[in-house]
Amino acid sequence: MAVGTGSATQDPSLREARSLLAELEVDPGRGLTADEARARLARHGPNELRSAPPVPLWRKVLAQFQDPLIYLLLAGIVISLGAWAAEGARGVPVDALVIGIVVVANAVLGYVQEAKAADAVAALAVLTAANSTVLRDGRLTTVPSAELVPGDVLALAEGDAVGADARLLSAAALRVQEASLTGESEAELKDPAVLPAPAALGDRSNMVFKGTAVAQGVGRAVVTATGMATEVGAIAGMLESTRIEPSPLQKEIAAVSRSLGLGVVAIAVVVMGAVVLVHGVRGVQDLVTVLLLGVSLAVAAVPEGMPAIISLVLAIGVRAMARRQAVVKDLHSVETLGAASVICSDKTGTLTRNEMTLKRLVTPSGTVELSGAGYSPEGEATVVEARSGAEQALQEARGVLVGGARANNAQLNQAAGVWTVQGDPTEAAFLTAVHKLYGAADRADDFARTAELPFTSERKMMSALEIETDTGRRYLFTKGAPDVLLSRCSGVRVGDAVEPFDEVRRREAAAAVEELSAQAFRTLAVAVRRVHDHEPGDLGEAAEQDLVWLGVVGIIDPPREEAAAAVAEAHSAGVRTIMITGDHPTTAARIAAVLGIVPPGSPALTGAELDGLTDEELREAVRGVSVFARVAPAHKLRIVAALQADGSVVAMTGDGVNDAPALKAADIGVAMGITGTEVTKEAGRMILGDDNYATIVAAIRQGRVIFENIKKFLRYLLSSNMGEVATVFLGVVLAGVLGLTDAGTDGIALPLLATQILWINLVTDSGPALAMGVDPEVDDVMARPPRRPHERILDRRMWARIGLVGLVMAAVTLLTIDIFLPGGLVPGQDSLEVARTAGFTTLVFAQLFNALNSRSDLSSAFHRMFVNPWLWGALTLAAALQVLVVHVPVLQVAFGTQPLDLAHWAVAVGMASIVLWAEELAKLVRRSARRPRPAGASA
Repeated sequence: MAVGTGSATQDPSLREARSLLAELEVDPGRGLTADEARARLARHGPNELRSAPPVPLWRKVLAQFQDPLIYLLLAGIVISLGAWAAEGARGVPVDALVIGIVVVANAVLGYVQEAKAADAVAALAVLTAANSTVLRDGRLTTVPSAELVPGDVLALAEGDAVGADARLLSAAALRVQEASLTGESEAELKDPAVLPAPAALGDRSNMVFKGTAVAQGVGRAVVTATGMATEVGAIAGMLESTRIEPSPLQKEIAAVSRSLGLGVVAIAVVVMGAVVLVHGVRGVQDLVTVLLLGVSLAVAAVPEGMPAIISLVLAIGVRAMARRQAVVKDLHSVETLGAASVICSDKTGTLTRNEMTLKRLVTPSGTVELSGAGYSPEGEATVVEARSGAEQALQEARGVLVGGARANNAQLNQAAGVWTVQGDPTEAAFLTAVHKLYGAADRADDFARTAELPFTSERKMMSALEIETDTGRRYLFTKGAPDVLLSRCSGVRVGDAVEPFDEVRRREAAAAVEELSAQAFRTLAVAVRRVHDHEPGDLGEAAEQDLVWLGVVGIIDPPREEAAAAVAEAHSAGVRTIMITGDHPTTAARIAAVLGIVPPGSPALTGAELDGLTDEELREAVRGVSVFARVAPAHKLRIVAALQADGSVVAMTGDGVNDAPALKAADIGVAMGITGTEVTKEAGRMILGDDNYATIVAAIRQGRVIFENIKKFLRYLLSSNMGEVATVFLGVVLAGVLGLTDAGTDGIALPLLATQILWINLVTDSGPALAMGVDPEVDDVMARPPRRPHERILDRRMWARIGLVGLVMAAVTLLTIDIFLPGGLVPGQDSLEVARTAGFTTLVFAQLFNALNSRSDLSSAFHRMFVNPWLWGALTLAAALQVLVVHVPVLQVAFGTQPLDLAHWAVAVGMASIVLWAEELAKLVRRSARRPRPAGASA
C-alpha cells in the first residue's frame, strides 16, 4: 500500500501485518503521533463518503420561484403590464411593480428560512457524528471517525462502529456484523492470520470494513483505506438513492396545503364572479382589477411559507435540545417525543450517577471497606469483619482486586489533576481500588496478557489469560455476575490455601451477594484458575470451569440527585417510568423505590421469569410491573413489543450493541452518549450527551413545547389568512349593505385592493409566525397527558376556532370601512380610499392582536405576556411598517392608501382589538367548561 493514496496497491488481506505496518510507518504499540495524524488527514482528506454536490446558489434562489402561488403572482404581473400597455403605457405600472417587489421579498424570506433550517440541521449532524477509539502517542483516545487516516491503529470492542477499512493485528473472540456490505445476517468471526489466496469480501476474515459493527469481542487493526477508497465507498451511490419517508406531520401539512389551495382557488373564482355580478365590468381596468383580486386572494389565503417555517422551528427547537444534552437525530422525531407515554430506562448511569466506586469486598475470611468516591484513587481499606484475622481478610481482598484488575480493559487517566476513564466505568472501579491498596502502581503484579474471552451480555462474564513475567506461570482471571461464577467454581481461596467450594461455602457466598444487593450495591464476583503448561494458549469457553472463588465486591452507583424529581415530573405528565437493568432484583427494586418509580416493597420481574411468560402474559405483566432485573438485551425487545401492543408510545434507552434491536423497535430509541456504543448511537433516534434520565424528561418537555409552538403559528397563520378571505368575500357580497356600491367611484369598489392583500400577507405572516415558533412555555405542557399518537394537529376544534377568529376579523374590518363610508349601516363622511385604508389598517392590527391570542388555547393572552421578546419585536416591526405604508407618499401610491388622522387610527386599532377581547371571552368559557365540578355537585 502506498501511504499517499489511501487505498491498497495490493490486497491487505494477503499481506503480513509486519510488512503492512512498516509500509504505513506506524508502531503498533504506540500508533501515530498527533502531528503525523494531522499531516495525513491534510493529505488524504476527511474519512467521509462523497456526498451529492452542493446546490449552487442560483438554483436555491430559482427554487423559491418554483411554486404554483408564485406562478399566480407572475401571472398577475403579466395581466397588470398588459393592461398598462393597452392604456398607452402612461406613467409607472404601479400594480405590476408592487407585485414584483412582493414576489422578490417572498423569495428572499423563503431562502433565508430554508438556509437557517439547513444550517441548524448541519450543526446537528456534527453532534451525531460517529467516533472511533485509536492509539495515538501511545495512549488510547477517542476521535471523530471522519479524522481517521491510513496507519491509525484502531482499538475495536463490542458495540463499536468500524470507522474505516482496516487490517487486523490481533483479535479475541472478535465477531463483526457485515450485513450492510455482504448481506450475511450472522456476525463473522475474525482472525488476524494472513489469507492464503484472494477471497470474496465476506470471506476476508483478517479485515474489518467501514460501516460494519463489532458484535462481540475485542481487537486491534491498522487502517488501510479511508473515505471513498473503502469498500463501502465503492457502493456509495446506492446509499444516495435511499428515499426518506415523510413524517405524519409533513403528510398532514401537505394535505392541509393541498386542501387550502383547492378551496381558495374555488373561493377566488366565486369572489371574482360575485364582483362581476355586483359591480359589473365596464372596461379593461375593471377586468384587471378583478383578475388581480382573485390572484392576490389565492396567494394570501395559502400560507406558502408554512413548510419552511415548520422545518426552521423544528431545527431551532432541536438545537435547543442539543444544548441541553439531548441530540435528536431526526427533526420529525420531535412529534413522537410529545406522545411518549412510557420511558424504559437503564439503571446504571442513567438513573444513577455512573460514578462507579468499589466500596466493599466480601471474602471467605471477612469484609473490607474502601473509603473515597469516584475514580480518584484516594482512600483507605478498613476491615469491618474478620473471621480469620484482619491481615488474612486484607490479603484475600488484595487477591480479589488483582483478579478484577487483570480481567479488565479499562484505562484510568489523569490530566490536570482530574481522573477520567477510558472504557467501562465498572472495570475502572477495580483499577481505582487497586491504586488505593497498592499506592501509585498501575498493577499489583507484573502480568502480560496472552488471550481474552470478552464480556458479552449473554455470558455476563469475561476472562483474561495472563502470564506472570517473573515465573512464566499462566493464570485465567475471571470476573462477572456472581450467580454465573458460582456455577463455574469448584474451589475457594482461603488465605494461601485453596479449599473445596462445598455447600456451606456456596451458601455463605450467596448470602454475601444477597446482603450486598439488599444494600443497593451492584455485585461482581472474581475468580481465578492456574492454567497448566499442557493447556492450549487460545481460550475457549470450556476454559472457564473449575475456577477458584476469590470473593465478591459491592460497587455503589448512587442515584442522581435530579432523577427522583424527573421521575415525579414524568409521572405528573402521564409518562410512566420502567427500570430495566441487568443488576440483582433486590438492588434494582431498592433503587427504583428510592427514585419513586415503584412503592417500597414492590417486586421486580427477572429475565428468567420473563422467559416463562407468553406474549399475552407479558403484555398483562407490563401493565403492573415497573422493574425488570437480571434481563438480557433480547428481553428488552419483548418488553418494547408488549408495551406497544398495549397502546403505549415507548422511549427505550440502551448502550450495548445488543440493545440496538430494541432501540430500533422503540418509538424513540435513546442511545447513551457517554457509555453508549457507536452501534446504539446509530440505531437510536436520540442521543443523551450526559446519559441522564432527567435529560430524557427534559427532552419530552421540549418536544411538547415545540409541538405546541407549531400548533400556535398554524392557528395564527390559518385564522389570519381566513380573515383576509372572509373580508374580501363578505365585502363583495355585502357591498350594498356596507355602502361600497354607493362609494362614488368610477371603477369597482372593493373592501381591499390586491396590493393591500399582498402587503398583509408579506408583513404579518413570516415574522410573528417564526417568533411563535420559539415561544417559551406559556402553559405547563407537563401538566397534561401525552398526545395521542394519531391525534391530528389540526382537529375539528382547532378548525372551528380558526373559522370563528377569521369571521371576527372580517367583521371588524368591514365594520370599520362602513363607519367611515357615507351610507351603509353607520353613515360616515370619508372617501372610499380613506375608509379602505382604515379597514386595511384594522385587518393588519387584528392579525397582530391575533398573534397574542394564538399563544395559548386556554390561557389569557396576558399570561406570561412579555416572555418572548422575538414576538414583540416582530409585532413592533409589522406595526411600524403599517404606519409607513399609510403615511409615506411613495407607498401610498403603490398600495392605494391615504393618510389617517388620530381619530381614524384610534378607531382602526380599537376595532382590531375586538379580536383580542372576543378570544379572551371564548377562552374564559373554555376554562370554565374544563374546571372540575366540586364534590357532591349535581350533574
